Amino acid sequence: CEVSRGHPAGEMLLVLSPKKEVILGRRAFSLQVKELFSSLGVDCNILELDQVDEGASVQEVLSEITNQRTVPSIFVNKVHVGGCDHTFQAHQSGLLQQLLQQGPAYDYDLIVIGGGSGGLACAQEAAVLGRKVMVLDFVVPSPRGTSWGLGGTCVNVGCVPKKLMHQAALLGQALTDSRKFGWEYSQQVRHSWATMTEAIQSHVGSLSWGHRLALREKAVTYVNSYGEFVEHHKVKATNEKGQEAFYTAAKFVIATGERPRYLGVEGDKEHCITSDDLFSLPYCPGTTLVVGASYVALECAGILAGLGLDVTVMARSVLLRGFDQEMAEKVGASLQQLGVRFLRKFVPVEVQQLEKGLPGRLKVVAKSTEGPETMEGVYNTVLLAIGRDSCTKKLGLEKIGVNISEKTGKIPVNDEEQTSVPYVYAVGDVLEGKPQLTPVAVQAGKLLARRLFGGRSEKCDYVSVPTVVFTPLEYGCCGYSEEKAGEVYQAENLNVYHTLFWPLEWTVACRDSNACYAKIICNKLDSDRVIGFHVLGPNAGEITQGFAAAIKCGLTKQLLDDTIGIHPTCGEVFTTLEITKASGLDVTQKGC
Repeated sequence: CEVSRGHPAGEMLLVLSPKKEVILGRRAFSLQVKELFSSLGVDCNILELDQVDEGASVQEVLSEITNQRTVPSIFVNKVHVGGCDHTFQAHQSGLLQQLLQQGPAYDYDLIVIGGGSGGLACAQEAAVLGRKVMVLDFVVPSPRGTSWGLGGTCVNVGCVPKKLMHQAALLGQALTDSRKFGWEYSQQVRHSWATMTEAIQSHVGSLSWGHRLALREKAVTYVNSYGEFVEHHKVKATNEKGQEAFYTAAKFVIATGERPRYLGVEGDKEHCITSDDLFSLPYCPGTTLVVGASYVALECAGILAGLGLDVTVMARSVLLRGFDQEMAEKVGASLQQLGVRFLRKFVPVEVQQLEKGLPGRLKVVAKSTEGPETMEGVYNTVLLAIGRDSCTKKLGLEKIGVNISEKTGKIPVNDEEQTSVPYVYAVGDVLEGKPQLTPVAVQAGKLLARRLFGGRSEKCDYVSVPTVVFTPLEYGCCGYSEEKAGEVYQAENLNVYHTLFWPLEWTVACRDSNACYAKIICNKLDSDRVIGFHVLGPNAGEITQGFAAAIKCGLTKQLLDDTIGIHPTCGEVFTTLEITKASGLDVTQKGC
């Protein structure tokens, strides 16, 4: 209970705590009620008016608020019960127990901080279950000034625009292949960056608007403000004009995602772009240096190269860390065939602007990770894709005791997405040690809402989650990499079946016969159950999605052998795998 004289009219301002029962009065009378609450196992706050300097003034304000001239004055969960006699009468009638069981009166049942895929899924599911829900979402512009609407990374600057640009790059290759299939055209084919980005951003905008409509239809309150905890169960929401509002809720879900990391060297934020900027870039990036070896780096490099641009990838160490390394190197080789150059084991130490313009010219100074060697290069655009940082540092989580990993900035949770503070949960990319994928966040968000408000018990299954790297030659996988499977099950307990394959569509076009590759990793000790699935080839995402369901059901090598393939498809290769790595047989194929 807090008393101050901050009211504009000069009156006494009385703020009652929503967390505990409040007794205001003089000591003798207050103790009787305190003993009653103690017998019920309830904590209470007591402001003894005869022990404070402004007790008389407080009692006068109380009289105005409650129309009760005597003390003590008892409040339970912000409800005025009355004096001592009224409180004991409420106890005898059962009314007091009802008030105690109701819990504090909050503005909302649930506030979701973050309007990405996981947060929106959780908010909408909670609203469907009849709860009062708010979503706080605010996009801090990138250093280049790029911002976007509701929907998070996936919709605005991730999966959706990336896949559409990936398709644009594939169409370029299809044009080349089409001549072999009899298509004749004499005019020079050119790609318009402006036309592509305008069309993609129009679609992205429609998706973002669709999310707003969905929230409105489900009566979810959407506030375009930055959420920050100020105390338990209470957040401050600050909009782009700096205006502040405060909201309380019984439960909170953190779904703030991640943003691209910068190098921390001279000129990086001033002159470089990231995936936050690329998909809405108003000009063609020209000759581009992509810094990083993540899936974002290789996808962006593949897109730009597929559109006919000169692309170089500068990688500090291995490609696609955390993925199967044999597959990662094959992805790199496929990009090299497309014309992408790789500078391995170098890192930028300085980015200088040589000429202004759209795109302008930049000089990059890089240093070897293995010695004193340095090198320089000139590019129109430098795109950084060296990883992402969780958006958890400016949420006020430390004020309420939510644990955050010092190393990663991510939030550790239990198997029900609950943080170290019982009423605070988290979903999506902010979670420690969980797959950073949109469908994972959506599934976790929905199931969390159903457990919290729908009486359900199902938990999100983070095992054997399928994913795909949308390089021009797609790489899809589900389950363990060969390296991780060896650590978990021991290499001698594994069978690895693999083969190269040549898609029928590539034969007439005379494309590389040894680029596409299929591999499964099986546990010998469990009936050759498939614990790792990997495919590099056209439409690998579509292939992997289908097999992922089978892997969830306990797919074995024998079941694959018993399955009749669809001919001619790329996916059928998994029904005829015979060669194991242990056999040492050559899997190369003859091409055109």
